[in-house]
Amino acid sequence: MNKDKSEYRFLGGWRGLRELLPNNSGAFTQVFASLKSYNFRLYFGGQCISLIGTWMQQIAMSWLVFRLTGSVLLLATVTFTAQIPILVATPYMSVFVDRFDRRKLLVLTQTLSMIQALLMAILTLTGFVQVWHIMVLSLLIGLINALDNPTRQSFYPSLVSPDKLSNAIALNSAVINGSRLIGPAVGGVLIGLLGEGICFLLNGISYIAVIVALLLMRLPSTRGCTVKQKVLEDMRDGFRYVVRNIPIRTLLLLMSAISFFGLPLMTFIPAYVKTILHGESEMLGLLLSCIGVGSFVAALYLAARKSVLGLGKVVMLSGVLLGIGLSVMAFVTIPWVAAVLCLPIGFTIIAAVASINTLLQTLSGEDKRGRVMGYMAMAFTGMAPVGSMVLGAIEKWIGLQMIILLSGICCFIAALVFEYYRPLVRKHAHPVYIEKGIIKEIAIGIDSTEEQQF
Repeated sequence: MNKDKSEYRFLGGWRGLRELLPNNSGAFTQVFASLKSYNFRLYFGGQCISLIGTWMQQIAMSWLVFRLTGSVLLLATVTFTAQIPILVATPYMSVFVDRFDRRKLLVLTQTLSMIQALLMAILTLTGFVQVWHIMVLSLLIGLINALDNPTRQSFYPSLVSPDKLSNAIALNSAVINGSRLIGPAVGGVLIGLLGEGICFLLNGISYIAVIVALLLMRLPSTRGCTVKQKVLEDMRDGFRYVVRNIPIRTLLLLMSAISFFGLPLMTFIPAYVKTILHGESEMLGLLLSCIGVGSFVAALYLAARKSVLGLGKVVMLSGVLLGIGLSVMAFVTIPWVAAVLCLPIGFTIIAAVASINTLLQTLSGEDKRGRVMGYMAMAFTGMAPVGSMVLGAIEKWIGLQMIILLSGICCFIAALVFEYYRPLVRKHAHPVYIEKGIIKEIAIGIDSTEEQQF
């Protein structure tokens, strides 16, 4: 029996690897499986247009702040102002995701985001823009995103069937990282030719694509739940649900660790290029592009997977490899070696984050999904600026190389802790997988497919 099980696991692993080979047409078809859904095609198309505008606005805003002030501190402050509302306001905002029609909420957030971008465009194009305008509007977009992020994440199950959910999330990650490569490049050219205001204007116009896509979707008008209690009670219910659910709690803690220690690399990489590699902006662009390419490949890899089964192992391995990659990067002083190393770092960050996202979507109850996704937004987007501030303060005492090494060690340890608890997580996830039809109760029992489950 043990021999049979070993052969089964080996053959299953080989088949999974073979499906990802370039000459396998089945894997190519699987990458775009969720696009068979009319609703997801609309959403996907709108995102392709809108996200390029979003990245154009981000680079234009950073360039505008630095052009007006010449202050790195104010540049970091504007970024912090745009992200910290996600950490503070999301628990409150996510309650409404479970109470109201999610499509209507997304139309609202996209409309408000369009207004914010157009206000930035008007102020900049007329020459009246000041730093305090940018800070106020950055705070506004942060508050909008505190509602938009959990709503968007909770919306995916409405667009595709459960067996395509993992593919839809991975494709969305591919769009985000693909637009990360295109948007800043286009924005950089437009800033030089026409100025920052045009980038803000085009971003505002790009939101029309998402709004039109949302309005064209064929979805029943539904409410998340009947309002029976106060918002604070719903917040407490969501918190208790997350704390008492072992798989969700464990995944959120790992996401927080990766965000706190892994994502600040994006903040520190300009200093890494300048002080350790002794490079200029061209080298910075190269490293960021390598991270983007690695992230894009990770998204395609996850999209090629046929099931959520086994994602727990993907999360663990990604965390381990991210920790190793950051630890090695701390001692790299050769530019081309750093560029090559950024490819697996970008891959492991997205592989871990998108896999955790998929698992949280799968394990969450429908009536609690909005609040769970709110905590995910807090763990992913909200913890990153806090980590940057804390590690940035410590950097003055121990140096940038030691900060990168410390981040790598902490990511590695967090992944090992997750691996230690993975059997317990798998045990509690098993009934949910059965209930949702992801796996079936069969005569050979749980053990025979244990490694494939989580």
